[in-house]
Parts: sequence; C-alpha cells; structure tokens
Amino acid sequence: MNVFTTTSGITITAHKRIAPYLQQEVQQLGYTVEETFVTGLRLRGTVADCIRLNLNLRCASQVLYSLKQFTASKADDIYNVVRSFAWEAILPEPCYFSVTSNVSNPTINNSLFANLRVKDGIVDRLRDERGVRPTTGSELSGIVVHLFWKQDHAELFLDTSGDSLARHGYRKIPGLAPMLEGLAAATIFASGWDARSPFVNPMCGSGTLAIEAALMATNRRPGLYRSNYAFMHLMGFDAQVLQAEQALLNAQINNENIPTIIATDNNPRAIENAQKNAEAAGVAERIRFSVCDFADTPVPEAPGVMMINPEYGERLGEAAALEATYARIGDFMKQQCKGYMGYVFTGNLELAKKIGLKAKRRIEFYNSTIDCRLLEYELYAGSKREPRPAVETTI
Repeated sequence: MNVFTTTSGITITAHKRIAPYLQQEVQQLGYTVEETFVTGLRLRGTVADCIRLNLNLRCASQVLYSLKQFTASKADDIYNVVRSFAWEAILPEPCYFSVTSNVSNPTINNSLFANLRVKDGIVDRLRDERGVRPTTGSELSGIVVHLFWKQDHAELFLDTSGDSLARHGYRKIPGLAPMLEGLAAATIFASGWDARSPFVNPMCGSGTLAIEAALMATNRRPGLYRSNYAFMHLMGFDAQVLQAEQALLNAQINNENIPTIIATDNNPRAIENAQKNAEAAGVAERIRFSVCDFADTPVPEAPGVMMINPEYGERLGEAAALEATYARIGDFMKQQCKGYMGYVFTGNLELAKKIGLKAKRRIEFYNSTIDCRLLEYELYAGSKREPRPAVETTI
C-alpha cells in the first residue's frame, strides 16, 4: 500500500468552534469537503494531499489519513486488527513511532491502555515480519498512529502532522496567556477582514493577532516555519514532493500593497517580544509596533478592523479591577475607531457589558477550555439614525 498515491478518507481536526473557518480554508485550496463536524471536517485524498494541507492550513490541528475502519468491542479487538495490518508496507526500518487516541468505550477507563494495545500490535507485527523491534515513545517526532474508538466503531489513522498545526512555529516567546496561533487566525477569518484595509491591535501582548494578520496580508503560510512533519518519516516519502510544495509557498508570498498593521502594548517587554516573534515570522517590517496605553493607539483612516484581546479576569487579574478597562475600551472604540469594525475577544461576558456598546454579533470560540466570544461592533462614523427634519417655530 503506497499511502502517497492511494486515495482514502482524510479527517482534519481543529479546536472546537473553529471548523467553519477551517472549511473555508480547505475549499479555497480546491478540495471538496464531504462533512463538517464540531471539531473538524472530512474529505478524500492521498498522503500527497495531506502534505499540501499540512503546509497551507492556518486553523487546523491535525491532518489524519484513514488506514482502516472496523468494529471493536474491547481492547483485544483493537490489538488483533492492528497486528493483522501490513505495517511493514508503511513503516520503514528502522523507525520510531508514537500512538495517540480519542477513545470513548465502556470497557476502557484510561486511553493510555488503548494506546498500549495499538503499540503492542504494531510492534508484534513488525517483529514477526522483520525480526526487529521498532522504537516507540511519546514524543511526536516520528511516525504517529492515531486510534479513534467510539463505542464499537474504531478507525486507524496516520497522523500526518505530528505536533499540532495550530502552533505555527514562529512564536519563540509566547508571553502571558497567549492566544494560540490557529485560534488567532480563525478570529481574523471570522471578522471578514479583507487583508487590504488597516488592522489595529491594541494590547497586542506577544503579537499573535497582528502577526497572523501580516501573514495573511503577505500570503505567508505556516509551512514556511516548520521543518518536521510526521509524513516525512513514512516509507515512500519523496523529499522532492515536499520541496516542490515549499517552493510554491515561497513563490506565492506577496509583498505588494500591504495594509497598515498596528500593534501596541503598554508593556515594553511585550512589544520587544512581539517584535522578535514578528522577525521570526518574516513580517516585522510589515507591522508598526509601539509602546503606549491602548487608548493612545494610532488609528488610520477608516474603514478598517480593530481587534483587541483584553484580560478576562480568569487567569491574569481580578474581574473587578478590569471593569474600568472594559469601559475605556468602549470609549476608545466610540471616539477613535469611527468607521471601523471593532472586535473584542473575551472570556468574560459580564466584563463585556462594561463596554457600553451593543454587539452586532457574538461569535463563539474557545480559548483552551475557556468559553469565549468574539464581539463585533459596527462603529459608525456618524449617527446611525437619519437626522430629524427641522421643526419650524414662530417667535
């Protein structure tokens, strides 16, 4: 079985509530999505397609290539099917592999036991076929086999990604409570930003939102920043295929007509770290960084997008202390962002009430395990209401 040329099911996972933006990305790459679900989507293709998907997707977590679907009621069923599979046609010699899983079965109370049965099946098969025991471990630095097992339905995948694609690889200094790069990209997609009008990011922290905006504006893809994927360790991998895809990524970079992107923070260390992250991403010259209070952030002429990710009072500060900050965010949007679309990403809807503006949309996200909203505000340049006709008076 040559997985690089054999068509099978491909499942692309993403963090909860990000699937709509992942679907948008996949379709823009020319693929047909067969099904979308809460944490991802499905399509069909080869591992060669998985290479392209891994390098291009901003919102994805893992790209999984299906090897086999089967029925399993207990862990021994998993082992028997795994041991009967021709791993010698996929895993080279020597090789290192790891096992991950998503398990919901009444006979299993620890998914690590399911992982162990998969590992045992692969090891026993290869020892029988080759007389050599492969190396295994928990680090996702080589081949990764993934088991999905829900009730009696089981499916074996090759995780062609390895480490999560949601970490784009350029951010060397994360800072406090950072927003994951894949989530940042999804929030920008959700805003509908056209990548040509100004993008303003006060309270930028480690700079993730501004950097992701600059990456979109210059059409830089995550594959430019990563050197190791799980697919690279499979039998039959052709480095020239990867090199050709990487060449396409470089060729499509656009450095013309880049919009104004502004990132500010009142912490000099945060700005220093954000600049270093932007340098690693190759977009430092595309972002105007400055140290200032968020309310002093320069706002270019409208229209544009202003996006801010303030503290939630969950991890970094007490909610009561942040009420005045949220009220000032509302004042900043009303007074200085006229004609813009304003976005506030928060995990505290009680604090969001202090903004004092009515959100046009409340877009649901999760930041790790925190239930969050991206609040959208249409900030009119003038009054939304039509002016009242003048009333004639007599003196």
